[in-house]
Amino acid sequence: MPSLSQAETLDAVEAAETTPPGLRGRVRGLVDAGWFQRFVIVVIVLNAIDLGVLASLGEHHPGLGVARVLDVVAVAIFTAELLLKLYAYGRDFFRDPWNLFDLVVVGTALVPVTETFSVLRALRVLRALRLVSAIPSMRRVVTALLAAIPGLASILSLVVLVLYTGAVIGVHLFADVSEYFGTMGRALYTMFKLLTVEGWPDISDAVVARHPTGWVFFVIYIVICAFVMMNLLIGVIVSTMDRDLNAELWDADQAVEAAQHDEVMTELRALRAEIAELRGRTDDG
Repeated sequence: MPSLSQAETLDAVEAAETTPPGLRGRVRGLVDAGWFQRFVIVVIVLNAIDLGVLASLGEHHPGLGVARVLDVVAVAIFTAELLLKLYAYGRDFFRDPWNLFDLVVVGTALVPVTETFSVLRALRVLRALRLVSAIPSMRRVVTALLAAIPGLASILSLVVLVLYTGAVIGVHLFADVSEYFGTMGRALYTMFKLLTVEGWPDISDAVVARHPTGWVFFVIYIVICAFVMMNLLIGVIVSTMDRDLNAELWDADQAVEAAQHDEVMTELRALRAEIAELRGRTDDG
């Protein structure tokens, strides 16, 4: 089975075979070049660090101006990269969801930050997420995770149903003995905390102190949700990602084998032609 690097090499070969001629072809060769992609990754990382610096510096810090200039330079590089890709790929640019993701993330940086759009200042950190689209291995993981969503829907629905049922039971049983179950909204939040197994002894001890048999409720709920449901959820995610990643590697393996088969057949045909030619010369002699 080929490694991910082999699959990436195969993608590069296929891209080279479909590269259009002329200036557009040269631009596509530029944006697909390994050095160019590594350069973009470095800029993304440096920009993420710069955004952290901008968030930590005060309004009157002497280094704030330099950090803002570096941020503008990074945005200019990202914009130029997207324009080059748009020219190189044409309409095919919009068929790749990762390109659309990059377009939205970089587009938020180009909107003027006013009082109306002040939230965009906080969303600038989303540019760090461009690492996902820039690094092929991250793209594969995220794509496989998204493919697992349909299988997770039923399990998540079941988790929500158990959480809601536990909240209703908790209100009926413990509303008068603990503030954690005083209202339905409070009980739902309490059941979510129990689901994460975060601080559950404090909740259970407050109930058991006035309701000695209340421990049965907490033990049953934690076993069902925290142990069974959560592990089932993780199992579905892992199995789906493993299946999708293996399927992609298998496709790459088949493509490599097909290319090797074509190469062998070409050499075999050339060898047969040479043998036929030698036989013809022997017959003539």
